Amino acid sequence: MADLPAFYFRVRDNGAAVFRVDTENRQRRIEMEQIAVLNLNRNEIKPQGDATLSDDDLAEIRRWMAERRTLLAMRDIDDIHRCVDYLNTTTQWAQSKATDDQLEEVTDALLLAMHDLRSVLVRKKADRVMKT
Repeated sequence: MADLPAFYFRVRDNGAAVFRVDTENRQRRIEMEQIAVLNLNRNEIKPQGDATLSDDDLAEIRRWMAERRTLLAMRDIDDIHRCVDYLNTTTQWAQSKATDDQLEEVTDALLLAMHDLRSVLVRKKADRVMKT
């Protein structure tokens, strides 16, 4: 059990609950005591109950928060790349397989979503061009 980390982070919306992992008890059982709640959006670390967070605790929590932000950013861009693939697959489906009834069901929603996306992308591109 010596290979267990000192902390366990239970991921939740916008952050995590932080637990201190303890195996140094008489029964040699894994015990987890919640010591903090994190909010990544607000960059907050809130101690829980009577927990006092040491500088080492805070450093490890901040390290985890930075790694989590990096992971979430990678997932975001991966989701966008998948969206491009889905758009291509949807185009192929509409051209080669879709029935008239299926197209009737999705055309308006797709057109509105694509118009909205195009408007945002064009505006953001224009903003970037104006900066350079």
